Amino acid sequence: MVEPGFRTVDLAGTRLHLAEAGPPDGPPVILLHGFPEFWYGWRHQIGPLAEAGFRLAVPDQRGYNLSSRPGGIAAYHLDRLADDVVALGQALGHARFRLVGHDWGGLVAWWVASLHPDRVERLAILNAPHPGIVASYARRHPGQWLRSLYVALFQIPRLPERRLLADRGAVLRRALADTARPGAFTPADLDRYAEAWARPGAMTAMLDWYRALRLPRRPAPRVRAPTLILWGRRDHALQAGLAEASLALCEQGRIRWFPEATHWLQHEEPEAVNAALIAFLREGRAGAVPGSSIPGAGLNPAAGPA
Repeated sequence: MVEPGFRTVDLAGTRLHLAEAGPPDGPPVILLHGFPEFWYGWRHQIGPLAEAGFRLAVPDQRGYNLSSRPGGIAAYHLDRLADDVVALGQALGHARFRLVGHDWGGLVAWWVASLHPDRVERLAILNAPHPGIVASYARRHPGQWLRSLYVALFQIPRLPERRLLADRGAVLRRALADTARPGAFTPADLDRYAEAWARPGAMTAMLDWYRALRLPRRPAPRVRAPTLILWGRRDHALQAGLAEASLALCEQGRIRWFPEATHWLQHEEPEAVNAALIAFLREGRAGAVPGSSIPGAGLNPAAGPA
């Protein structure tokens, strides 16, 4: 892994700890991690994307690891999380940027692209549904509703924090190891995550992202930016139909399936993920032919494995 540089960026209402890599004049790319990770969740992507010439900004999102933790559930509304991304781009001098998100970071990335279409040049999503389709999809597919029961459990005050932090994060350690392919997370990786989870107030802030889901949201506009969805079919928590339902909100989108990957796609198949991201994020630049270099490009978006 290329070791990035680190700094803290002050934004309105929060402070984000940030990992950075790549040439300062490279096309800007923001990578958004999910639960229960932090910037380190992109460790397999930072080096290859930086070496490909992109300028990477990889924040600990609000509440996570070394970023600040505003109080109250409303501070973790999707609108606030999306505002952080836009404000981060502005603080770094990027009026427009390419955006990549996994898990919760993918939900935020979808929301940024929907609400701030003038900011997002290209959007890449890894195993994360568009927030605008989740509730309706779960109502039509009881199996997805059952897979999401943990979200209801997270609504309970204080008890989930105590359970998830007990014994140095043993429950979350097992959850990561058991839902990923063997070797995706090493003991050293899990130690780094557990250190971040144990920071004062961090677990409550991380769970407040889920608790804020019950707050009302505006209807989601369609996504105008060119969009690539990368999806591991063996996801333990998210049915593949969520990818197809999300694609329906995209004006320019396609899916690449990874039939043997789980929810932790970027950890399990980093070389294939990196190649797909680099090719897609390069599209639209001078000399690039849209769609020509993506593995599986031109396939029916809802078809089988690319």
